[in-house]
Amino acid sequence: MKFIPTKLAGVWIVEPERREDERGWFARTWCAEEFAKHGLNPGLSQCSASFNRLRGTLRGMHYQSAPHEEAKLVRCVRGAMFDVALDLRPASPTFRQWVGVELTPDNGRALYVPEGCAHGFQTLVGDTEVLYLISAPWHAGSTQGVRWNDPAFGIEWPLPAEVTLNDRDRELPDFRPHP
Repeated sequence: MKFIPTKLAGVWIVEPERREDERGWFARTWCAEEFAKHGLNPGLSQCSASFNRLRGTLRGMHYQSAPHEEAKLVRCVRGAMFDVALDLRPASPTFRQWVGVELTPDNGRALYVPEGCAHGFQTLVGDTEVLYLISAPWHAGSTQGVRWNDPAFGIEWPLPAEVTLNDRDRELPDFRPHP
């Protein structure tokens, strides 16, 4: 696996190193030892998936609050998506900054989103399926989020006029820094 740092502290692009032959290819997409070597949370508590029928579907920006923070490794297994990590860690040098990466089955990339960062994505094509490896179990009372188009962050979504949201994400609040 290749670990490529992004402009956000602790957020990484993880690329598989494919071994190809006449059958196709094989690649490791997660390894606790490799993640730990790079200072990433190697814990794995749950795997989740989402299926998104429409181009322009936007999910986010979600995170879990303390003490139930979670790290995520996000991969697109069908379709195409623009995946976003948003740094909400007040002590981070990249606080309130974001990074976006296109994930597809062809490029094989995954985005590692550490604890304290919000996560969201927008589908670039219909019928997009997403796989999440998550470090901590979901805790309903710790589910949080900020609005996908909050001007405090200026996230540049690739399809701004084609956004399909559910009511929960539509009603997420603007960011309010903690004192």
